[in-house]
Amino acid sequence: MAVIGFIGLGNMGGPMAGNLAKAGHTVRAFDLSKESVAKAVERGCVAVASAAEAAAGADVVVTMLPAGQHVRAVYCNDGGVLSVAPKGALMIDCSTVDVDSARAVAKAAEEAGMAMVDAPVSGGTAGAEGGTLTFMVGGPDAAFERARPMLEAMGKTIVHAGGPGNGQAAKICNNMLLGICMIGTSEAFMLAKRLGLDAQKLFDISSKASGQNWSMTSYCPVPGPVPTSPANRGYTPGFAADMMLKDLKLSQEAAARAGASTPLGAAAESLYQLFSNAGLGGVDFSGIIKMLDGDMK
Repeated sequence: MAVIGFIGLGNMGGPMAGNLAKAGHTVRAFDLSKESVAKAVERGCVAVASAAEAAAGADVVVTMLPAGQHVRAVYCNDGGVLSVAPKGALMIDCSTVDVDSARAVAKAAEEAGMAMVDAPVSGGTAGAEGGTLTFMVGGPDAAFERARPMLEAMGKTIVHAGGPGNGQAAKICNNMLLGICMIGTSEAFMLAKRLGLDAQKLFDISSKASGQNWSMTSYCPVPGPVPTSPANRGYTPGFAADMMLKDLKLSQEAAARAGASTPLGAAAESLYQLFSNAGLGGVDFSGIIKMLDGDMK
């Protein structure tokens, strides 16, 4: 069993750290929120007072942080993880960040004599709690194989997407498609409503026809057809609209740098920005159907 430093214990990171502890690892947990640290301790982790203390002497360091600047700071600043973790330690960054940040930190880790993978996740808070997340992993083959047992303790599907930063590239592309699909699915249900077609009837037809997609069959944005979807609990996330907006912004920044044309991705970003500006960024991203239906409460 490994000694793991886990930094970032939010709605996703806390359960993930707990699943590592449940698997028998010693997990040193740190977050700026004392409440989050206390919850991690309840899950079997050991509280530490700083990110440096979490990383010092650790076999593995796992991070789950808000954005690229936070990842760069935690790893690369004076006194950061790369300056205190032992040579040969494995770094696993599960944050969703820009590809450039992921590749820059991976290069810094290599220069410091450490292995690193970027391993952003899909599956939301339910997947984090249940240990059923999907990990999209970028990094060298050897680092991926070292990371696999840790990722398997937190997830169900582990996919090696290629070299450093490719995990982030896969996550950005996937979530851009997800955001577009959710808006399209929501528009179809709202049109059905205006035309007098029952939502369940549309679901029964489209879920088995050419309109079938994950946003409909697993995460339906209207109450009823999929009992486990956030639509049946007042659009409590799940995956918050502001998190979707973050990923769509990353996709459009990446598209601009790569010279890729993504007009639907840009439209999805604009719509989620309007939704967030209306004060609804904290609801589940499937709740954008409320805006499309003219209900901004």
